[in-house]
Amino acid sequence: MLKPNNTELVILKLLWKREPRTAREIHDEIETEFSWSYSSTRKTLERMADKGLLNVGEQGNKKIFTAAVEKVPTLAVCAQEFAQSVFELDGPLPVAMFADSRLIEAEELDELESLLDELNGKSKE
Repeated sequence: MLKPNNTELVILKLLWKREPRTAREIHDEIETEFSWSYSSTRKTLERMADKGLLNVGEQGNKKIFTAAVEKVPTLAVCAQEFAQSVFELDGPLPVAMFADSRLIEAEELDELESLLDELNGKSKE
């Protein structure tokens, strides 16, 4: 599974909340956070598409972007890797820590728990 870097994750989170979006719409959302030029945003989107993180389509004469990776599996990989690399946790992450997330819907918690357990099993092999 592809693991996005921090910048890519910010863009994916925008798309998981509402897609498709144009490069301009994405840029307008992240401009203050990253202090980037519009061309930097476009280049990042191109790289993300090349890596398989985004799908690129056309709407009239504009390119539109959608997430090519699913939200819950991607977040599970990010959370598990963070827990292992930063906190040196070897056990499964408690899904309760995601209960108040504005990004994870209540009906997605079971899927997330399953994926975290699966990832924890793989990391011990």
